Amino acid sequence: MSQTNLPLSGARLWDSLMEMAKIGGTPKGGCNRQTLTDVDAEGRALFRKWGEAVGLTLSVDRLGNMIFRREGKNPSLPPVALGSHLDTQPTGGKYDGVLGVLAGLEIMRALHEAGAETEAALLLINWTNEEGSRFSPPMMGSGAAMGVFTEAEVLAKTAFDGAVFGEELRRIGWQGAADPDDLQKVGHYLELHIEQGKLLEDGGFDVGVVTHALGQTWFEVVVEGEEAHGGSPMAGRRDALMAAAPLMAAVEEIALGTVSPTGEPGRGTVGVVDIYPASRNIAPSRVFFTIDMRHGDPECLAAMEARLKARAAELALVRGVTITVTNFWHSPNTPFDPVLIQRARDGATARGLKWRDIPTGIGHDAVYMARKVPTVMVFCPCHGGLSHNEAESITPEWATAGLQVLADAALATAGLVKP
Repeated sequence: MSQTNLPLSGARLWDSLMEMAKIGGTPKGGCNRQTLTDVDAEGRALFRKWGEAVGLTLSVDRLGNMIFRREGKNPSLPPVALGSHLDTQPTGGKYDGVLGVLAGLEIMRALHEAGAETEAALLLINWTNEEGSRFSPPMMGSGAAMGVFTEAEVLAKTAFDGAVFGEELRRIGWQGAADPDDLQKVGHYLELHIEQGKLLEDGGFDVGVVTHALGQTWFEVVVEGEEAHGGSPMAGRRDALMAAAPLMAAVEEIALGTVSPTGEPGRGTVGVVDIYPASRNIAPSRVFFTIDMRHGDPECLAAMEARLKARAAELALVRGVTITVTNFWHSPNTPFDPVLIQRARDGATARGLKWRDIPTGIGHDAVYMARKVPTVMVFCPCHGGLSHNEAESITPEWATAGLQVLADAALATAGLVKP
């Protein structure tokens, strides 16, 4: 038996995607299965049922990361892990993260059905709080496992509604006893994900082989001025919003204007805005907002940060307000493993799939894993590059192609044994 004739079922994968999407399903066809909510617990329970049905052994660590294990023939070899996440954005889609988890499950199902073995054990991981929507920053489960965050600081994180991460984890019944640090002993890690961009679809590619992750920096900005009646003269006002607005607009200007020697521009996003006192006839005295900046060139990313802070200082002076720009989170440019990259390329080529190398501008659990463990990602196209949106969509054919390349690379790494 080889990877190419393992009974992988794209139809079974698709059915599982549709079944999981019912949990937290939204009227517009997406998913709202935010981390550590009741529907997250329900999705986890279904995943546990599916994994145990094919003989996998489940452990759960103290951060709620779910780790299924399928033993290999050679216990001296470090395990090969597959994974992604089941949590979604409030208006998320059916595929972001979920595709990678359930594709890994389909590989386990196919191995079980064929009675096949691997030399190294296989792990299948559902990471806690990849999205970072309810509790920020993102990718907490994988980040803490790889030593980026401490376990204590993750458990103490607070949501905007006051919920505490550790308390919610215990409330939904998914705090385990395993040590998250044990995942640093993994030998290799592979993750399938939708692209969340248009390069693959526009180029007619079946899959993308991810070579590296762009660097990204998140900021929190507070603009403080003075409240004023809407009918008062505008001269001399210290309106926090009128200072915040041009700084928000500058985020796009800075991103598009910071171009690397290869011609790549940056990316910039303002995602959260809070205005005080939020009254129709009062000029605001305080504005809080978030900024997300990304670039494939570390020097360009640093230049974007410098331009942002210089613009903030300029606006504060002109407008008579105080602007505080705080660095909230940073993830550096991260290369993936060249051996695993080549295995993914070889699998795609052997199957006659059209593929290309591609970077990821988006953070994934694989990015944190790559700091400690040889890692690769495989992308499948998504329509219009749309993601973090209820209208997010892919085709069964794209899902199947991604599954096949993931399986070939993973089983070549774990050592598929002929029965």
